[in-house]
Amino acid sequence: MKSSAFQYELPEDLSTALKLLDSKDMDILPLAGGQSLMPMMNFRVAQPDILIDLNKIDSLKNITIEGDNVKIGSMVRYCELEQSDIIQKHFPLIIHVIPYIAHSAIRNRGTLGGSVSLADPAAEMPSILIALNASIELSSSSNTRTVNSEDFFKGIFETDRKSNELVTSINIPITASPKKFGFYEVTRRHGDYAMAGAVVTSENNENLFNETRVVLFAVSTKPMRMIKSEDSLNGNNLDNQDAINAAINAVSGNSFESDLHNDEATKETLAKVSLKRAIGGLNG
Repeated sequence: MKSSAFQYELPEDLSTALKLLDSKDMDILPLAGGQSLMPMMNFRVAQPDILIDLNKIDSLKNITIEGDNVKIGSMVRYCELEQSDIIQKHFPLIIHVIPYIAHSAIRNRGTLGGSVSLADPAAEMPSILIALNASIELSSSSNTRTVNSEDFFKGIFETDRKSNELVTSINIPITASPKKFGFYEVTRRHGDYAMAGAVVTSENNENLFNETRVVLFAVSTKPMRMIKSEDSLNGNNLDNQDAINAAINAVSGNSFESDLHNDEATKETLAKVSLKRAIGGLNG
C-alpha cells in the first residue's frame, strides 16, 4: 500500500519549520528519521496533509555542554549519540542501552527526538531519559518551553507536545560522576520490541543506593516510575536483600497493560524479573 497524497516541505532552518507548523486546519507531521512514520504512512495509519522534513536543519544536530546539562539536539541519530565523546563520558547508561534499540540499520537513521516524540511504550529511550532526570525542550514559532521527561509522556503515542511545537532538544543534567546503572529487558530476540524492561540509576555513592530512580517500560501505556521501589532502596547497601525484595514487591498493585504477547499478570511478573536483574546489574 502507498501513502495518501501529501505536500512535502524541506526547510533549512528551524524558524521556517515552526512557521509551517502554524498552518491552520491541516494535519501536519514532522519527519525525523522516518523509521516509524514512513511505515505508518504507507499503511495509511498516518495521513498528513503536510510532511515537514527536518533533516536539513543543522541546529538540531548538535551535542553540547551548556552549564550543568548536556544538550542533545532532537535530530541527533542513535549512531551519532553512540559515538559522542560527551555522551560516553557523562552517560554510560545511554551507551550501554543503544545496542538494544532495534538493529544497526534503524539506529543509523533513527533520531533521539523522533523516539521521544513517538512515545512508543515499548521503546527503551523514554525510560532512560526519565531515569536520568532529563527534560524535553519544545519550541513553537512564538514560544519555547521545557517539560520534565516524567511529565512529557502521557500514554501510547501520546505526549505533552502540541501540534504547533517541535521537540528541539533533550537536556540531561550532569552529575559529579556518572551514575551507577542497571538495565534489563525481556525480548523474544535481540532487537525485537521489548515485552518488559527496567532501568535503575543511583548516585555513585560507594556501596549505597542514593537518589535512586526505578523506571519500568513496555508493561503499561507509558514509562512507569516506581517511587515506592525507590524508597525501599534508598539509604540501603547495594547488597541489602531485604531492601531489594521490598523494591521488587512494590511493583505489585500498579496498573499493567496487556498486549499481543502477554496479559496483565504476566506483564507484572516480567516487570519484577526485569527489575530484579536490573538492580543486580548495579553491582556489575
